[in-house]
Amino acid sequence: MSRVSFDQLIEAGAHFGHLTRKWNAAMAPYIFMERNDIHIIDLHKTVVKVDEAAEIAKAMAKGGKKILFVATKKQLKGAVSELAKAVGMPYVTERWPGGMLTNFATIRKAVKKMGDIDKMTADGTFDNLSKREKLQISRQRAKLELTLGSIADMRRLPSALFVVDVM
Repeated sequence: MSRVSFDQLIEAGAHFGHLTRKWNAAMAPYIFMERNDIHIIDLHKTVVKVDEAAEIAKAMAKGGKKILFVATKKQLKGAVSELAKAVGMPYVTERWPGGMLTNFATIRKAVKKMGDIDKMTADGTFDNLSKREKLQISRQRAKLELTLGSIADMRRLPSALFVVDVM
């Protein structure tokens, strides 16, 4: 039983490809035909590949591996964050932190800084600071929370990356 049907893909417009003059030769097996200088994608093959991807993701989740969900478009932020929270996976819905995959140690340092600020608040050292320092630190904490709050519990690189786009 397929999770995504042929009719659902047609309704979503998934069969519309790219312009014929801007194509990647690796896509040749998945192109059904050409019409009005646009490639039409073979949805029968797409249904099979979507099912394969779903099985792989299911196996990864069962194995306890992390899948990082990424959706930075306005229309998708809410839905992706809710669904990722529901399944307990990390997600990025705000700006993509530069070097998140290639320089993960720096991202971990920023998350640690966020944790240090929380500790300062909990143990009372935050109250001993001046008004200006409190304001600067709280602004820094809010900024870190916005960009890194959803990946704060991610201890190492994710096993897979799932990018969601409105198109």
